[in-house]
Amino acid sequence: MAATTIPQVTLHSSSGHRKMPVIGLGTAPEATSTVTTKDAVLEAIKQGYRHFDAASAYGVEQSVGEAIAEALKLGLIQSRDELFVTSKLWVTDNHAHTIVPALQKSLRTLQLEYLDLYLIHWPIATKPGKVVYPIEVSEIVEFDLKGVWESMEECQKLGLTKAIGVSNFSISRLEKLLSFATIPPAVNQVEVNLGWQQQQLREFCREKGITVTAFSPLRKGASRGANLVMDNDILKELSDAHGKTVAQKTDMKNLQICLRWLYEQDLTFVVKSYDKDRMKQNLGIFEWSLTEDDYKKIAEIHQDRLIKGPTKPLLDDLWE
Repeated sequence: MAATTIPQVTLHSSSGHRKMPVIGLGTAPEATSTVTTKDAVLEAIKQGYRHFDAASAYGVEQSVGEAIAEALKLGLIQSRDELFVTSKLWVTDNHAHTIVPALQKSLRTLQLEYLDLYLIHWPIATKPGKVVYPIEVSEIVEFDLKGVWESMEECQKLGLTKAIGVSNFSISRLEKLLSFATIPPAVNQVEVNLGWQQQQLREFCREKGITVTAFSPLRKGASRGANLVMDNDILKELSDAHGKTVAQKTDMKNLQICLRWLYEQDLTFVVKSYDKDRMKQNLGIFEWSLTEDDYKKIAEIHQDRLIKGPTKPLLDDLWE
């Protein structure tokens, strides 16, 4: 099976103009999957995936590291440098003095000498301790963004990561960060999908040279109610118009419409599926295009944020 070659973007403010594949595999655990993270990452490497998105809070760094080691042993890749590995700093370590040790711990767990990208997972800090989700508001402490970012910059200067960035940052939080950053964030990873298109935030990041990475690109989350994207009549109409084969399932077509739209918006994105066929389907978006009429219909899709926040109860000031 020939591996797919995935387009890349160059990250601003990264060491050595690091390139990031536009599509990556998210490794947050799937409760319903019978496939292990290690096996999923190995299969993804075989198919051509080169970007893997992890986080200390996911509890998968060891599995991702084992998969990378196995891929090298099997000759699926010749060098670790062929991969782009992202991980994230959890809120319990969102303190200036704990960030370098937290990244060093992640590297030991991953069995890697460096990350390609290290992100602040959420723009809040809590008391040190175990990972608990959702986060109890009573655990939240003052978030020293300036001190935290100086430590993130130190991580890049030490060569522990090729690039640094943020996740779940609003425009106002990015403006505050940019007011003192000597190394601007290379990436802002946020929810973007057809049901939450984030046009203002995307335009701001484009102006500032910040690459946007979309999570929840397919608007999953059945536990939170109806899927405003995958179950959308407008999307079903578009997928019928772009149907590749009669045998192709409707949800597969819908999936491709969602990802193709992100790609045409010059976004990067992480998809989370450990299913072998779905992984392959995710890579089938680079040889066709959406039409002007498609964009008119997409503009009609109702907009609502899926991921409201990580806390219980929700914070009033997390977003604009």
